[in-house]
Amino acid sequence: MSLGSGCAYAGSVTPEQAPDSLIQRKQLRARQRIIDAADELFARHGYDAVSVTDIAARAEVGRTTFFRYFGDKTEVVFAKEQALLDTIASAGADDTVGAASDHREAIEQLRPIVLRLFAQVTDDLDAYQHHTDLVEKHLELRAREALKTQQLASNLTEVLRSRGTAQTIAVFAGQIALACYETARRRARTAADLVSESSAAFDEVLTLGCG
Repeated sequence: MSLGSGCAYAGSVTPEQAPDSLIQRKQLRARQRIIDAADELFARHGYDAVSVTDIAARAEVGRTTFFRYFGDKTEVVFAKEQALLDTIASAGADDTVGAASDHREAIEQLRPIVLRLFAQVTDDLDAYQHHTDLVEKHLELRAREALKTQQLASNLTEVLRSRGTAQTIAVFAGQIALACYETARRRARTAADLVSESSAAFDEVLTLGCG
């Protein structure tokens, strides 16, 4: 699972917002029903055979309600991305961490964020594996994931920039963090290995030129 543009659209409530009213709780339940319906239908019939109308009908909502939360059925596949974006944004809002003075320090600052992302996406290993299998089978989903994954580097770069790190250092570190992220995804034998493989990738980067 990768990151990118948020899945929730204007007027909708994302899972990370506190459901402090009856309306918000209803919106969250409707959104989750759409996600659950899409997961069920994709697993049963395949991604290509399922339409937005099918998903809306299975979730017992109208098409208008569907489009209140998702731009198309592809966005439902990446419905959990907003939670990951919020994790990165939260790191950027942490004012206890200052500007990185060099590339190494910048990479070290991004390391715990990437590890946290992997811990988050693998909280439900079966769901993560199902998502990965679905994406791998469809060119359209792989293309969308590639765009969202590249957005990861941009978001991580912005975390460093928000802390006062120089643009050149922040961009470099963001791309290196993305490389560690992608390396972990390709090396991990199972989803349960993603956090450890990501940590190992950062270790390798940080020891380059030291031996």
